[in-house]
Amino acid sequence: MKTQEKEVQQMSSLFTSAYRSYAPGLNAFASLRVHNQELGEDLVQDTFIKTWAYLVKNGKIEIMKGFLYHVLKDLIVDEYRKHKTTSLDAMIENGFEPSIGNISRLANVFDGRNAALLINDLPRKYQKVIHMRYVQDLSLEEIALLTKQSKNTTTVQAHRGLAKLKVLYNEHHPKKDRRTF
Repeated sequence: MKTQEKEVQQMSSLFTSAYRSYAPGLNAFASLRVHNQELGEDLVQDTFIKTWAYLVKNGKIEIMKGFLYHVLKDLIVDEYRKHKTTSLDAMIENGFEPSIGNISRLANVFDGRNAALLINDLPRKYQKVIHMRYVQDLSLEEIALLTKQSKNTTTVQAHRGLAKLKVLYNEHHPKKDRRTF
């Protein structure tokens, strides 16, 4: 028991001296990298917490300064990879103006749904290719592999199917009600 307590005290004194020696340099390094003093300090604190956890799990550290900088660099990378959330107020201050409604976008969505429903009215050989191309968003090469046809045949079927779909769409939606398709 005494040896274990002695080891903990040794780790504690090593850790405390490392904190006193390296914390100012780590803070400066982190603040420079993330362009924010408070965030830099938080990352340095996390660095020391992770280092302590590693030491407690009997981790061996040969060069404390190098280890601390390595952990800090990893935390900085993690911070950059995080999805940044921005408040609406901050965005408005920077000139963002939210739009209430976008009628054009909504009309396009409805037109797209109407066109997708009309795919079922196409001849079977075009139906399959048009569905794969425009609903499943597959490339012509992928469609050719799936249908076991040449890419040229698939391209022709997609082109002809789209032409027939346009005709069907125009028949089902009179000019006054429809947008240009």
